[in-house]
Amino acid sequence: MSEIQQAIPAATLVIFRETGVGAPELLMVERAKQMAFAAGALVFPGGRIDPGDRELAERFGGEPDDIAARIAAIRETVEEAGLPVGLGPMPSPAMLAELRRALHAGAPFADALADAGTGLDLDRLVPFARWLPQHAGMRIFDTRFYLARLPADAPEASVDRTENVRLLWATAAQVLADADAGTATIIYPTRRNLERLAQFASFDTAAAQAHAIPVTTITPFEEERDGRAHLCIPEGLGYPITAEPMGAVRRQ
Repeated sequence: MSEIQQAIPAATLVIFRETGVGAPELLMVERAKQMAFAAGALVFPGGRIDPGDRELAERFGGEPDDIAARIAAIRETVEEAGLPVGLGPMPSPAMLAELRRALHAGAPFADALADAGTGLDLDRLVPFARWLPQHAGMRIFDTRFYLARLPADAPEASVDRTENVRLLWATAAQVLADADAGTATIIYPTRRNLERLAQFASFDTAAAQAHAIPVTTITPFEEERDGRAHLCIPEGLGYPITAEPMGAVRRQ
């Protein structure tokens, strides 16, 4: 019988772009089909927390794991989408491009930030959720989700074409509709979070709920309902849908 692997600490950033018309758009990236995790799926920008993120976190106050996760979410967003979310002061387009190149080349984040003449504004990130699946024989991530508003003067996002092959801005409802139509692929945590995000008409309303509901680690569990096996999450954490038939679930 396959054993449950040790979870990999990770962080992801849900970026809101408000257009003034309709629901806010969220940034999604499509994972390359050759990736071991979530191949071909739409996900939010993010990735694993590196040792360098933890070293940089020591310069800040607060809970170390949360601070390291915020740093990782910001770093990964720069790497994957070229967006300066959580940076301050705002680097020039040229310096942001150089910062991104330095990170792709393996430079320490702290050094790359200093060379770009910018730093971290961690308070721009709002804790939203934490997911820790427990399923045997699969890679497991202990992922912290954060919300952030796209800066008004941010450049256009651009895909890194390494782990991801494209990016798009879309409302949560649109991504869900595309997944239901079979034109997009999303994994179980992404679906549940998109359903929760689809409730909000603005970043402010999403942030208000996030502040009102303490982040609780969510570990999906299997349960029989109406004679069918479902993959479920706890009630009362802001999610409008808390169960899905196992036959429809994509876990990774």
